[in-house]
Amino acid sequence: MKKIILSLCVCAAMVMAETPFQSKIMLLDQNATDFIYALPLNKAVYKKWLCEATLKNKKKVQFISVKSMMQVYYHQDYFKRHKLLDASIDKIYVQDFISGQKISADRAVYVFGSRQVGPHGDDLIPFVSEENAKLFMMKNGGTKILPYTKLTKGLIRYLDM
Repeated sequence: MKKIILSLCVCAAMVMAETPFQSKIMLLDQNATDFIYALPLNKAVYKKWLCEATLKNKKKVQFISVKSMMQVYYHQDYFKRHKLLDASIDKIYVQDFISGQKISADRAVYVFGSRQVGPHGDDLIPFVSEENAKLFMMKNGGTKILPYTKLTKGLIRYLDM
């Protein structure tokens, strides 16, 4: 009896511990295109790269890659002034490139300089952990593993050259 109760408690704790970050980013609009590069978001080859931002008005906006999302994130005033964004960005999310797990962008680590090319050239590749990033780098190379705090406007501009 004690084992059954303990098992139920463990299962209940696991269910309660689930967060919205344990899901995948699902495409919201089959006809959507990327803000920056005007690439269609619905191509199967882009699914691993899909990123998402939640605006302060609770609307969601999706992007083709980390590079694209960070371009908009760092230049929100421009996009709001030109009526391309309804409100400021509240939260940004990426997917672990291996598992597809949705994670807050500020909790992810990013591989820079790998042989893996994004939908629009060189890009940052997000991972839930440094271990996943190292596994990826063994197969695909990479110059550095960067925390979110090291992502700058200059780095994003460099990737877009």
